[in-house]
Amino acid sequence: MGGSLTGMCSIASYISGGKDMRALPWIIAGVGIGMGVTILLFNESEPDYATGYDGVERAARKTFGWGTKKRAEGKVGSFAGAIKEGVGRLTGDDQMADEGAADRVVGNAKDAAGQLGHAVGETIHDLNR
Repeated sequence: MGGSLTGMCSIASYISGGKDMRALPWIIAGVGIGMGVTILLFNESEPDYATGYDGVERAARKTFGWGTKKRAEGKVGSFAGAIKEGVGRLTGDDQMADEGAADRVVGNAKDAAGQLGHAVGETIHDLNR
């Protein structure tokens, strides 16, 4: 029985790279990011485009779609930056914490650009009525 426990410990050590489980927070962050993007993309409603000129409506759709993409990128970047910053603070790695804070700022900027894209797309649609 003692030999199988030693074997299991060596397998666990091999899987984790022989170090403590530093990859676990990144795995959890990846799962969380995936869930967040899925929720964001599948719950986002697109405005109804049924009037006006087709070329203008196409521009409104493309602008709104660009905004949705940027908002998703921003949310993911902000979330990943927050996780990275937290892990850096927990481990005492100031460089990782600073990189995480910078990633979070970039993510928030992309989210703001996406919100602007949504507003522009909706405005183009409303002006085309």
